[in-house]
Amino acid sequence: MRFFSQRRHFKDLSEQEVLALAIASEEDDAQIYRTYAEHLRAEFPDSAAIFEGMAAEEDAHRQRLIEMHRRRFGETIPLIRREHVAGFYARRPVWLMKNLSLERIRSEAHAMEKEAERFYLLAAQSTTDAGTRKLLGDLAAAEAGHQHWQVIWKQAWAVWQDAERPFLKTLPCVISQG
Repeated sequence: MRFFSQRRHFKDLSEQEVLALAIASEEDDAQIYRTYAEHLRAEFPDSAAIFEGMAAEEDAHRQRLIEMHRRRFGETIPLIRREHVAGFYARRPVWLMKNLSLERIRSEAHAMEKEAERFYLLAAQSTTDAGTRKLLGDLAAAEAGHQHWQVIWKQAWAVWQDAERPFLKTLPCVISQG
């Protein structure tokens, strides 16, 4: 039995299918971020809150894409996912991520945002509709702009170290006295 032998190439997708793929991808990414948040909530509540915010941003992207789809193609969104497209980036199954460190989760999220940015840039180039091209370009810029989460994470990490790990404040003194 051959699985996914009939994958479509991105260049062969219609504009409707590109929008449908973007909608499905935003749904998946939001769910991944919510799973990260749940996983981190007990030990890293600030990081969990950041992932909840990222999920909310992905939900807003999805809503914009759905609105564009409705305007152009109606209510029925074709079912197309990343795994249906040859050469399209894939996400690691969330159940494999249960034991990832905070740094690894952050790294995965950074890679997700970079991949999404590349997708939207490619998708914008493939559309002929001005409104759709603008939306896809705006979403590429938004995904690139998500780099601000890296700064927030660093700030949250510093706060966590100060609040939850007060012994770290004295570590340089102990080392210099030793």
